[in-house]
Amino acid sequence: MALGKLKPPPGAREMLEAVEEELRMVEQAIRLESVTSTEVMTAIGKYLQASGGKRLRPMLVLLASKLAGSDGESAIRLGAVVEMVHMSTLVHDDVIDSAETRRGRAAVNVKWGNHVAVLAGDWLYMQAFQMALRERNFRVLDVLSDVTQRMVEGELLQLERLGSSAVTESEYMDLVDRKTAGLFAASARMGALVAGADEEAEERLGAYAWNVGMAFQLADDVLDFTARAAVLGKPVGNDLVEGKVTLPVIYALEAATPEERRQVETVLKDRSYRRVPFVGIRKLLERHGGIERTRQRAQLFTDAARELMAGFPESPYQRALLWLTGLVTDRRY
Repeated sequence: MALGKLKPPPGAREMLEAVEEELRMVEQAIRLESVTSTEVMTAIGKYLQASGGKRLRPMLVLLASKLAGSDGESAIRLGAVVEMVHMSTLVHDDVIDSAETRRGRAAVNVKWGNHVAVLAGDWLYMQAFQMALRERNFRVLDVLSDVTQRMVEGELLQLERLGSSAVTESEYMDLVDRKTAGLFAASARMGALVAGADEEAEERLGAYAWNVGMAFQLADDVLDFTARAAVLGKPVGNDLVEGKVTLPVIYALEAATPEERRQVETVLKDRSYRRVPFVGIRKLLERHGGIERTRQRAQLFTDAARELMAGFPESPYQRALLWLTGLVTDRRY
């Protein structure tokens, strides 16, 4: 991810360039840790890393650590840890969803098959934990084990609701908390922990990153219906085809007619837009304000994150974390 293209705020560019160098060190750590005696796992590790990604979670570890006053190797190692955990969840999610593409390339399950993909996801999880163990820090392990357990529980809850149009806003927000926002929060908290931050600063940084994670996922939900496939890296409207009712759909269904609800349920049942075209669903969401309301909800989380960050003394790192909130909600992919 080229941070130089993201137009950081005045005074933060020098710090962002320093983080960019550390992100390269995170990439190097992931590359080294993904080399195994098993040829296929090494190949999958290289393939996943070459697929790119925003690296927001490692960025949160690094920036939180710097904000708390540390500039050590632990933050780089934990940056690699959280990215490998994230990579493992993507691999598992693609198997569960029978996804064909990820970031514009064939998904691991398509390229190597489901059995190998599941084992590769497992290996990445365990390798991440093995790296975290080197910190010899029980509080870091507590945070990491708690968030990974909640992520798995979130996936199970989502499976229970797959294909149902009756998912409520509160149920969906719980899923976002477990599957996305929790790892954002854990990333910032672990960065604070290895920097020796006090409990109040750790909790504030975690709350900041949790709100960023919530906004990130809701922005993703909007992009699933509004972005172009070439930019998104996967088919548009893919969530609904996979049986997932996200917040724009939940909001739209609150005002939908019985016929419009049946249209959504047809897509969920068919797992395709064969009988109900995507453009019809997109217009339904726009007509009932599902997309706009989701944008507004994401903005509330962004505002909360900015307010929490404003409580820290002004510094280049604080300004960069404020800048990051805008990046999350204003992105195109």
